[in-house]
Amino acid sequence: QVQLVESGGGLVQAGGSLRLSCAASGRTFSSYAMGWFRQAPGKEREFVAAIDWSGGSTYYADSVKGRFTISRDNAKNTVYLQMNSLTPEDTAVYYCAADRLRRRLGATPQVLADFGSWGQGTQVTVSS
Repeated sequence: QVQLVESGGGLVQAGGSLRLSCAASGRTFSSYAMGWFRQAPGKEREFVAAIDWSGGSTYYADSVKGRFTISRDNAKNTVYLQMNSLTPEDTAVYYCAADRLRRRLGATPQVLADFGSWGQGTQVTVSS
């Protein structure tokens, strides 16, 4: 099992940027893909971005492609989500998640059920 702690959320104006961090402990971080999801009030949790265990492959939801960047530092057991050009539609609680399986190089899971460990979430609010 892995423990995940997100940080970096907050209130930002439309067009602004935020960088979320997720610190992992309790398992070999570098062996597992990681992902970010978000959940807005009254909506289901949705996929945002994923990165394979090496950091060399990434995948994004269409809604954030070109604006968000996922990255990881395996030496620091941390995954990041750089969010630029934020809009009010990006307002949500953002969750970091760890893959439940060790996958091949380049694999970037996107289905919620693929992830076995979750952080507590960090609120991102974008004002218009």
